[in-house]
Amino acid sequence: MLRVKFAIFIRYSKIKPNSEVNMKKESSHTKNDLMEKITSLCKRRGFVFPSSEIYGGVGGFWDFGPNGVLLKNNIKQLWWERFVQIRDDITGIEGSIIMNPEVWKASGHIESFTDPLVECKNCHSRYRADHMLDGRFVGEGKATKKNQCPTCGETVFTEPRNFNMMFKTHIGPVEDSSSETYLRPETAQSMFTDFKQVAEISRKKIPFGIAQIGKAFRNEITFGNFFFRSREFEQMEIEYFVKPGTDEKWFGYWLKEWKKFIIDLGINKNKLREYEHPKKSLSHYSKRTVDIEYDFPFGWSELTGTANRTDYDLKQHEKFSGKDLTYFEEEGMKRYHPYVIEPTMGVDRMMLAAIVDAYDENESGEVFLRLDPKIAPIKVAVFPLVNKEKLPAIAKDIYNELKQYWFVQYDDGGSVGRRYRRQDEIGTPFCVTVDFESQKKNTVTVRRRDTMKQERVKIKDLACYFMDKI
Repeated sequence: MLRVKFAIFIRYSKIKPNSEVNMKKESSHTKNDLMEKITSLCKRRGFVFPSSEIYGGVGGFWDFGPNGVLLKNNIKQLWWERFVQIRDDITGIEGSIIMNPEVWKASGHIESFTDPLVECKNCHSRYRADHMLDGRFVGEGKATKKNQCPTCGETVFTEPRNFNMMFKTHIGPVEDSSSETYLRPETAQSMFTDFKQVAEISRKKIPFGIAQIGKAFRNEITFGNFFFRSREFEQMEIEYFVKPGTDEKWFGYWLKEWKKFIIDLGINKNKLREYEHPKKSLSHYSKRTVDIEYDFPFGWSELTGTANRTDYDLKQHEKFSGKDLTYFEEEGMKRYHPYVIEPTMGVDRMMLAAIVDAYDENESGEVFLRLDPKIAPIKVAVFPLVNKEKLPAIAKDIYNELKQYWFVQYDDGGSVGRRYRRQDEIGTPFCVTVDFESQKKNTVTVRRRDTMKQERVKIKDLACYFMDKI
């Protein structure tokens, strides 16, 4: 049985001489410690933990706990509101995870969706060949140099062979080649196969987009860096159909929109950068791809991608299905295959970036998750100062009122100081404490997570007060 190890895989740079070696080791240790702390926090506070952990887990699959699912849902909701709800040029769908297998032939995934796989001849552990070449495993297990197996330390591997990353399954009661299909490795293809119907039903005119949030599955050879690279993940994706010749303009537009959205989630813009894929490494469908990367503790890594898919997908599906997938432009009285700009981002990676970016400790070692209030799992926590007299009843009345608008937590366990610490660790921006003065003046103490400042607010004004802040 595969076992999940709560270990963080750190990618080390080349060893440098003299003092630079010590500086690099210290930096790597610091970053390693940070990811270990974040991993521990996520498990302890119900953000993320290994799937089916009581059975030893299974590599590359994760469960999102009570706080994790709220954080994910907040990110998805903000994305949907911004790119679908308030826009007139984008509409949404929800495609199925399993599609006709001909879809994957047309898209090129059966032929091209592969990674180079090598196997250690000593212990038979398997790794991506490019990860061995670039030193991804240096510093892990028994690997002290490139092309060394982290499991056993040997350096003799098989020749690389292509490994298709799609999960194979069967439809119906008979498991033979005729019932064979795959779990989707991306959400994009249903937006191409449904293009004609969506365009007609929505009466959208070019340029317009189709948006989708959904699960995708990739049988990754190498997974790790906590839940950054997983075998099951969730994507937020738009296929934006444009007139040929205007594709570069729209590519630039969507790249900017994607970056704005990330920054608006509260992520530090100074920890973001753009990476332009060289032509030799572009996907088979791409004319141009630019990633927005985040400076994680394990190094700069892809957070989102924007690709110019040209008219490849619609032409391929037209060829394989025999159905006309052209767009008729009334103004020019002509038909053409639209070009497609594809901005895509992973929900899970965005969540990890938000947690890493928000993680903070004070001089006493107390942890604060300084999440933007828009995405914080719990917006407000409500406490009675002590569990006596009428304080718990007043606190519960406030809790019941506020939870009509947001996810709010009631907590009366332990000292108020400990309750503050628990809320700081899950990123709750505001805490309300009901004290003895509340009975006399109908006011409560509101404490802010980031400044620690407290102010008295009238109970009847609390909803409006938080509306303005959240």
